[in-house]
Amino acid sequence: MTTPANTRAGFVALIGAPNAGKSTLLNRFVGAKVSIVTHKVQTTRTRVLGVAVADNAQIVFVDTPGIFQPKRRLDRAMVAAAWEGAKDADKVVMLVDATTGIRPDVETIIEGLKKNNRRVVLALNKVDAVKRESLLELAAQLNDTGVFSDIFMISALKGHGADDLLAHLVSAMPEGPFMFPEDQLTDMPMRLLAAEVTREKLFLNVHQELPYELTVETETWEEFKDGSAKVEQTIYVRRESQRSIILGKGGQRVKKIGAEAREELQEMLGRKIHLFLFVKVRDRWEDDPSRYTVWNLDFNA
Repeated sequence: MTTPANTRAGFVALIGAPNAGKSTLLNRFVGAKVSIVTHKVQTTRTRVLGVAVADNAQIVFVDTPGIFQPKRRLDRAMVAAAWEGAKDADKVVMLVDATTGIRPDVETIIEGLKKNNRRVVLALNKVDAVKRESLLELAAQLNDTGVFSDIFMISALKGHGADDLLAHLVSAMPEGPFMFPEDQLTDMPMRLLAAEVTREKLFLNVHQELPYELTVETETWEEFKDGSAKVEQTIYVRRESQRSIILGKGGQRVKKIGAEAREELQEMLGRKIHLFLFVKVRDRWEDDPSRYTVWNLDFNA
């Protein structure tokens, strides 16, 4: 594909508290699902690059993990990755959930921006669920912090205001050639993307806090001549009791999870996928440095 003349290209980091809607907005701008989305907080563990082309500009969006008060090693690595993703971006968009307002996590991010003398774009998200008077009051309070250069009111899910925000970001990108082929949507390796799809289905099917206690690893990816692929993944949990929950009675729950993940992968890739899931116990998997390498996280953060 040929690159248009007089092009712009740059990086835009999406930051915010957990569950602010960053992944939903990224997927909307890219026009395809490249970052997993659930109703649970702290779903995104790694920095996800999503590539969008609008007018003559290519914007590489960086979807970062939610910024929150870290308690564990993995938490610290995720928060460090979020700040790192914002550090060198041409533009930073901070999403704030308008339905929850200025909660402690939001205040922490604002203080971090002040400390780094960084002004960013504010995207007030989920505005369709908030009364206008409350929305205007919240926008005024956030504007008074002095860290926001522009304010947009959007619904990442429904698309309200997203085009205006995108147009603003396009105009802010520096002139230069495209950094990725026009048909490339993400830099995430297919093995990791497939593991993330399965992890999303685990989040949606397993309740309580168990999803935060597990990880998914794509062990093998075998291509066949007919275009299909055999994918074997292992779901690692910390305890035997957690393994039983994932498996479900007679293995029914893991079969359901596998069927949902396989269906989404086939739709994403446009070909048949033979997906096989295994559930194993690995105590303290979150202290394995190799896991952090796969996620592009700093083990020592």
